[in-house]
Amino acid sequence: MFRHYYPERFPSLWEKFDDLIEQELVISVKEVSRELSGHDDSLSNWVKDSNGLFLPPTPNEFLFVTEIFKVTHFQDLIRKQERLEGKPVADPFVIAKAKQIGGCVITTEKHKPNSAKVPNVCDHFNVEYMGLEDFMVKENWTF
Repeated sequence: MFRHYYPERFPSLWEKFDDLIEQELVISVKEVSRELSGHDDSLSNWVKDSNGLFLPPTPNEFLFVTEIFKVTHFQDLIRKQERLEGKPVADPFVIAKAKQIGGCVITTEKHKPNSAKVPNVCDHFNVEYMGLEDFMVKENWTF
């Protein structure tokens, strides 16, 4: 969302999003913050200022991540380059968090047959997911 709906251009969208964060209706995981941090840009700065949004994984979430990776083709969630460089990979942790709390994953990825995309993993493990626009419709957001 940050890369397409710039806070300076869409302030009312970000006010609504911040309200959902404050109400703890939108949460994320530490791995997302690790993926997005480390750059000197406005997104990285926003992440640093949003500590309450990014939750550490629970033991049950770690166990669920191992369940995801037991499905051989879902191991492709971590690309070879990421494995070699030890880069953080958030997708399985986001899915695990949603599974554990009965939440919904918001993703820009589309379902692709026989793929290791977030929607495929969610479908396999019966985790609800939706696209960003569907999320905005669900929240009845108009700008």
